[in-house]
Parts: sequence; C-alpha cells; structure tokens
Amino acid sequence: LALAAKDGLCVDRYHDNAAGEMRKNAQGKLFVSRVTLRPQVAFSGPDQPDTDRLAQLHHRSHEECFIANSVLTEIRCEPVLSAR
Repeated sequence: LALAAKDGLCVDRYHDNAAGEMRKNAQGKLFVSRVTLRPQVAFSGPDQPDTDRLAQLHHRSHEECFIANSVLTEIRCEPVLSAR
C-alpha cells in the first residue's frame, strides 16, 4: 500500500483472503510452512492502474516486504488483479 501511495495512487479499499499452512519440522514440532496472500485493492481518483501496473506493484511489494525478507516460511502472493 505504501508503494502504491508513493506511485501516486489513492487506495480506497484493501481486502486479503490470506491463508497459512502448518506442518511438522524434523523435530516433530509444528511450524508455519507457507503463507499465501490474495490481496484485492480498489483505487479511487483519476489515476487507475491497469493490470500490468498492478502486477508490477505487487512484485515490488513482495521484494521489499520486511516479513517476506525476515521469515523462513514461504510467502506467496496471489493478487486478484482487476483494473477498472
């Protein structure tokens, strides 16, 4: 969302149907093995991004995400891209 704002976009709404998966490690302890994000973002204002721009924003966001860069869990992002 911060990258979208820096890119001049006005975020009107954000919804995410996130899911996590757990499994056991070598010691038999449960851990979060995968997190899948499915962000849906709606924009207002005259600058409406097309699906290519949205895909680029999501890619940059994932690359710069402190959570994805901090944890060993696989973080997947499956954005629901819908340009107006």
